[in-house]
Amino acid sequence: MIGFLTAFGLGLFYFVGAIPAGVAAHATLWLAALGAWLGYSVGGLVVLVGGVPFRAWITKKLKINPTPDPTKLFWKIWTRFGLWGLAFVAPVSVGPQATAAIALALGESPRRIQLAISVGILPWVFIFSLIAGLGSHGLHELKVPN
Repeated sequence: MIGFLTAFGLGLFYFVGAIPAGVAAHATLWLAALGAWLGYSVGGLVVLVGGVPFRAWITKKLKINPTPDPTKLFWKIWTRFGLWGLAFVAPVSVGPQATAAIALALGESPRRIQLAISVGILPWVFIFSLIAGLGSHGLHELKVPN
């Protein structure tokens, strides 16, 4: 249970380390992946249901500028792929909170944002689960000499 909660808690703010940390805390790989996915999804949901004052605070705290700047990679992704492109790169870049705040500022609906955040993370869940699983397996195969 601690491993699941570890993955969930890290998934809220730092997805990249959530699955390996959950596995290190003795969760099964699939339970750690589920916890990280759920935590990440809830991270976006908190911004969506937090109300205007909370969104204003997170926008200020994360220094989010909703004014398009075509020279930045983020805006190139937004222009070319829209919400789904942003949701795909968010786990390894800005995270669910900033993604939700930016997408709201750009006029997307909360339901669509939450769906994109929850689905956009799935390829990364698979990739980081694979990496964590291979790393865990490799560590178990190591034999410490007596």
